[in-house]
Order: sequence, then C-alpha cells, then structure tokens
Amino acid sequence: MKIYKQPRRAIIENEGKYYELPVADWDAFINRDNLYASVKSELPSAKSVSDEVLKQGVQVPMGSQEIWAAGVTYQRSKEARMEEAKDSGGHVFYDKVYDADRPELFFKATAQRTVGDGDVVYIRRDSNWNVPEPELTLFINSKGSIQGYTIGNDMSSRDIEGENPLYLPQAKVYERCAAMGPCLYLQEDPLSPETVISIEISRNGTYMFKEEVAIKMMKRSHTELVGYLFRECDFPTGVFLMTGTCLVPSDDFTLLEGDEVRISIDSIGTLINRVAKSK
Repeated sequence: MKIYKQPRRAIIENEGKYYELPVADWDAFINRDNLYASVKSELPSAKSVSDEVLKQGVQVPMGSQEIWAAGVTYQRSKEARMEEAKDSGGHVFYDKVYDADRPELFFKATAQRTVGDGDVVYIRRDSNWNVPEPELTLFINSKGSIQGYTIGNDMSSRDIEGENPLYLPQAKVYERCAAMGPCLYLQEDPLSPETVISIEISRNGTYMFKEEVAIKMMKRSHTELVGYLFRECDFPTGVFLMTGTCLVPSDDFTLLEGDEVRISIDSIGTLINRVAKSK
C-alpha cells in the first residue's frame, strides 16, 4: 500500500486501485499504531479515484517530523568516508564507528529543508565535492515502532566533511539538503532484505553514475538503529530515519547544476530531483 500526500488529502494506492481520504492533520494521520491496518480499514468508505490524480503532483510525505540519518552502515560507505578524510587524519573514526556497538546517528533536516519528488535539491556554494546519498528511509511512530518506508536522498558535501569530521553538520544540513518521497509505503511485514536500492545520475541526457544494491548488505538492522535513536529522544509526531548508503560515486565525481538524480527502491517507487546551487 502506498500513501501519497496532496494538500488536505491522502491518495491511497492499494492492489492497483486508488482512493482519496481527507486529511486535516497529516501528523495525526500517519502517527498511529498499526498504520497499515488502520488505513486499510478506512478504504471501504473512501472515495475511489483514478491514477490521473497523481499527475497533480505529490508533496513530501511528512508533517512536522524531523529527519535523522544513520552513517557508515555499509562497508562501501566506510571505505568512502575513510578516503575523503584521509588527509585530515579523521579517517580512523569511520573505521571505528563501523565496528562499534553504537551506530553513528545525526540530525539531518526539518520539513522546511526537505523537498519532495520532482523538486530541486541544493548543493552548497562553498563546496566543490557534492554527492547524493540514496537511502531507504524508515517512518517510525512516536512509540518507536516502524510503520512505513520511503526513499531518501541525503545530500552531502564530501569535501567539507572530509576536511574535519566535526564539520559533519555543515556538510549535511542546509537549505534543500534532503529529498524524500514520492510516497509512504506500508505493508504488514518488514521490508524484505532482498529489496534493491538503485540510483541513476544523468547530465545532459548522459548517465554519469548508475548502480544498485540490496539492503541486506547493511551491517546494522533497522530495529537496532531505531533502538539507539529512541534511547534519549522523544518524537511526539514520529520521526523519519535515513538508514545509510552503499552507492557512492567515484572520488572524481561531483554534482553540477542541472543534473538529475533518480533513486528507486523496490515496491516504493522512484524519487526524482534536479540539482541547483544554493541561493
């Protein structure tokens, strides 16, 4: 089941059919126990619509929630971070966190700094090495229970983070630094470990980078990451958690204005964003 957000309503895609539900408060709508069963129970009384309604566009499937992110959850991510921080001497920390009991978790974005499918993401003007990071993103309700999944793009300035690990917030948090969507995907069981994430970066119609990976390559489990995130933090309306990336372009690649980033995840769909420099 997929939930698409539009102004004052949710479009539900279930078993090839589409339904419209009025939504006065998106936070209350998604922050429920057993969200999948709750929404499914509302479909018999919902208005039937066609998929044409999605051509009106969709919004980021979030309300007032924060977005957090997990780092160095894949072997390839560890290697890339160690390489970018080698000259500063900070590379040893990425090796340590990959093998540590405690994961790396950091604040990523508010709704203000997050864009949806079809919108523009920014690269920083004071950075010369910028990349997208395609990530399976969890929606976790206020009780700490994983309720749904979406696609996240954790935009990153690798040269800023590589200069000094303490610059991580500046490398990660700025206007339009995150993209998320196109929908919130729900199912009764956890997502299969065989689920594949793929990314395509194109420039003037030419592919610059294209790769895919199954989420089973992630070292840490989703429940482990959620457990650490909720140890000392409350999220009254729930929270989104990006779970890390394994799809890292080569070190000689950086995003340029006009590039298109397409991130796809099995069952969820495709998140498409254009790239521009920050204003």
